[in-house]
Amino acid sequence: NAGFLQCYGMTETTGTIAVLPPEDHDLEGNARMRSAGRAVPGAQIRILGEDGVELPRGQVGELVVKSPSNMIGYWNLDEATRSSLKDGWMHTGDAAYMDEDGYVFIQDRIKDMIISGGENIYPAQVESAIYGHPAVAEVAVIGVPDDVWGEAVKACVVARPGQTVEPDSVIEWTRERLAGFKVPKSVDVIPALPRNASGKILRRELRAPYWKGRERQVN
Repeated sequence: NAGFLQCYGMTETTGTIAVLPPEDHDLEGNARMRSAGRAVPGAQIRILGEDGVELPRGQVGELVVKSPSNMIGYWNLDEATRSSLKDGWMHTGDAAYMDEDGYVFIQDRIKDMIISGGENIYPAQVESAIYGHPAVAEVAVIGVPDDVWGEAVKACVVARPGQTVEPDSVIEWTRERLAGFKVPKSVDVIPALPRNASGKILRRELRAPYWKGRERQVN
């Protein structure tokens, strides 16, 4: 009979800025449980487009927050402070959308977004589809250079113990669950995903070999 409470926040906001309360949790599962909840009292959350204008509900953009608990700035990093704090709004770097009831749904980190043929693709969505594959233990999705589409979706997967991952089967599995432009064009099977000390996947290390020798990490 425990009640679950899900919180969303970051160091720069001094902790929680959105909450999904116990009454929104259901043992049977529901769509709202995919969200990070709604803004806590005193916090304002907006979703902005690339032009800095607030987006309509349901559209994905950058999540920004204004709160009395926002940081004053990064210590001795004036440029980083200016790029993150604008008119009192903390730019989180998280890609998200907000529904009509004000619930925030995190989609990915904006810097991890893949742009292929003019379409925005969020790796977390592709990874979520692949995770159900019976032979896949872990997966990370990255963008690699593509001369036609700009970037192509690549999945780096780790096999479950005793299993063998066939790249074509991962591609077909994903095609049954996502729009065609989000489906990986290629799949690499690797022994383990690179992680930092806190366990976060180091996508930059996965991307590095494919972007080596290029002036920019976008195409």
